[in-house]
Amino acid sequence: MKQEITALREEAKKEIELVSSLGQLDELRIKYMGKKGKLTDLSKEMKNLSAEEKPKIGQLINEAKNEILEAFSMKNAILVKEQKEKNLKEEIIDISLPSRNLSLGTEHPITETMNFMKNIFTNMGFDVADGPEIEYVKYNFDALNIPQTHPSRDLTDTFYINPEVVLRTQTSPVQIRYMLEHKPPFRMICPGKVYRPDYDVSHTPMFHQMEGLVIGDNISFADLKGILTNFVKEVFGDRRVRFRPHFFPFTEPSAEMDVECNICHGEGCRVCKGSGWLEIMGCGMVDPEVLKAGGYNPEEVSGFAFGMGIERIAMLRLGIDDLRAFFENDIRFLKQF
Repeated sequence: MKQEITALREEAKKEIELVSSLGQLDELRIKYMGKKGKLTDLSKEMKNLSAEEKPKIGQLINEAKNEILEAFSMKNAILVKEQKEKNLKEEIIDISLPSRNLSLGTEHPITETMNFMKNIFTNMGFDVADGPEIEYVKYNFDALNIPQTHPSRDLTDTFYINPEVVLRTQTSPVQIRYMLEHKPPFRMICPGKVYRPDYDVSHTPMFHQMEGLVIGDNISFADLKGILTNFVKEVFGDRRVRFRPHFFPFTEPSAEMDVECNICHGEGCRVCKGSGWLEIMGCGMVDPEVLKAGGYNPEEVSGFAFGMGIERIAMLRLGIDDLRAFFENDIRFLKQF
């Protein structure tokens, strides 16, 4: 069997040397090293050997296998180099052909709107804060004075990871975390992704919010109106605004802020449902219980908070009537911005 191994090794090396193409080399590799190759067949004959002969013959087969593999590797390198040199001599690149057009990306309308809004608030002295999207219930609900019976805590309104952890339904938890880490006075905004199980023309399971918080001495509703009215003028121009009484668990008093419809200019149309107004955000004075949750004394400081959907602002700025268009990645839609 030693002679057979030696003869097979020499035979393979000679055939490898005579190969002139990569295709032939691959066929030869199958012939010797494949599942039904000559070397494989020879290895199977070891079962007929005695226990004393098997280690010696096994070593010889491994040595032969390594030599043949090395011969294949060296020949492959030579053939690849020859093929490259041949291609360089024979292939011609026609440099007169027009080049392919490169499609350059642009800033997504949501990102552009978010950055636009950030700049308005940072110019008014606001800090930008961020927080986790996977949030504890104590920050997402409890610290915001949201009772256990509130509908927003239902499984149909919130993505629960476990009873104590959720995908945040609002960026308000960032405000609580910021309060626990900073002493007043301060102004901050917290833009980011939030999650709720809704999907239609005006809702998606993931969307973006920007919320803001101002805490300090003698902060009043007049301060809230002044800052938010200035924000609306920066975004939409010189248009009328109004504040309607509303209820939020984390603010008291609370209000909804509307802006004059940019389609009918207050006359009433399909977009504003005949009212002449478009709702853009909720706001209000921070509830004393929320101030306590943030580590403050409601007798010493006060503040106001507000929150708005970034998609909502983008839709009003850009005249888009279906929220889902932002997330469908239709190039024809995105190229408009």
